[in-house]
Amino acid sequence: MADLVRDAEQEFWSPPSALDPSATAAPQAVAGVEMADACEGCGSEFMIAARFCHTCGLRRQALTVAPVDRDRKAEVIAGLWARGAAWLRNGLTWAADTWHEIPFPNWLHYLHFHEIKHWVGLPTGSLIAFIVGLGCVVGVIGVSLFYKASNLVEFQAIQMWRIEWLLAATASFVAGILLKKPSDNE
Repeated sequence: MADLVRDAEQEFWSPPSALDPSATAAPQAVAGVEMADACEGCGSEFMIAARFCHTCGLRRQALTVAPVDRDRKAEVIAGLWARGAAWLRNGLTWAADTWHEIPFPNWLHYLHFHEIKHWVGLPTGSLIAFIVGLGCVVGVIGVSLFYKASNLVEFQAIQMWRIEWLLAATASFVAGILLKKPSDNE
């Protein structure tokens, strides 16, 4: 239709009207030739079966990657993966060997979970809920320290974050109370 109208604007799915009629014919399907997925000029993806970019109008290029190149790239990636895994394995072995050689202070054993559990006198579930609640309180303080409001909307957002952190802390402390087993003295 565009060939019949004078000075018709070019549509993105048709080639420029200045090309010869053989260029407007449908491209022949060539077995084994793959077309590029994205335009080299603007980087936008081609529409399905498009021969031109709908954004910048460049012709769609055929990929020149041979199957042998793909196999070679797969081998290179597999080699990188194997070298990375070996490097990680060696690093973890070194870290495990070095860990035993580090002299730790004697007071550090007080920070063990079972020591804290014995010192506080809470069962495991209650102690975990208490620690999570303390973390949420630290979150409230962190929101207060890191974010400063410059207008009303920011102030309201910061207040909502504080409310959410305090609500999580309250829920965690209540869970700790509910998980605590009653003692024989009560």
